[in-house]
Amino acid sequence: MREPGGTELVGRSLGLRGAVNARDLGGYRAVDGRIVRPGVALRSDGLNHVTAEDLGPLGELGLRRVVDLRSMDEVRDTGHDRLPGGVALHHLPLLATDFDIYLTIRGALSDPSPQRQRELLGEGRASAMMTGLYRWFVTDPRARERFAGLLRLLAAPDGPPLLFHCSAGKDRTGWAAALLLTALGVDRETVLADYLLTNERSAPVVERVLGDFAARGLMSEPELLLPVFRADRGYLDAAFAEVEAGWGGFDPFWREGLGLDDDVLAGLRVNLLDGSGG
Repeated sequence: MREPGGTELVGRSLGLRGAVNARDLGGYRAVDGRIVRPGVALRSDGLNHVTAEDLGPLGELGLRRVVDLRSMDEVRDTGHDRLPGGVALHHLPLLATDFDIYLTIRGALSDPSPQRQRELLGEGRASAMMTGLYRWFVTDPRARERFAGLLRLLAAPDGPPLLFHCSAGKDRTGWAAALLLTALGVDRETVLADYLLTNERSAPVVERVLGDFAARGLMSEPELLLPVFRADRGYLDAAFAEVEAGWGGFDPFWREGLGLDDDVLAGLRVNLLDGSGG
């Protein structure tokens, strides 16, 4: 992936075997010419599967904080983060009861009937659920509060280096990264490119998981889950459309929807952008 001028887009992988979607948001260019500094804002899939070998590279990042956006049910079922010593863990759980992907997948796998799984996921239902989830990110007051809490941590003088994650590093993490990059002045197409990079990084895992579901007889049509497992431009567009519909633009959404002020925005730019402008 390249910027319009031909510069290679970043999205530098952190090289973690147990978190293949872990990557650095450093290197993206804001409209004023400044660059997001490397090593200060990082996004990832869950850190519950990091290996013993991963703890060394994680420690070398010098992280001060990790923000876990998973629900408590996800944490209980899949495990707590494995972190190097000295890293503060913040839990900001995001759970959309009406668009609970985790519960939907569990429900689909609990009944291997192809008809039942098509009723749950087929004919655009999986995609509609995902679109609804992204709209919920914007319309739900508690969700906005959680995302705002993450942005405040990133803006605090002692906040970064900070890594934030959910389970797959795709949806909750994807919208959080989109909010952050937009606030820093990164253009929409670059924000989208970072969001869609998940598909490239997670492709081997998705292929393996869907193949496992088929091999174990849990799903005869595992492709029904692709809308759930893949990032889609339409999902991110739906979230930004809700911002426009509810607040008329990102700036009023920042102030009124997220409850954030110019001090938080200034803190983000001081912490995360280099000092030179275009």
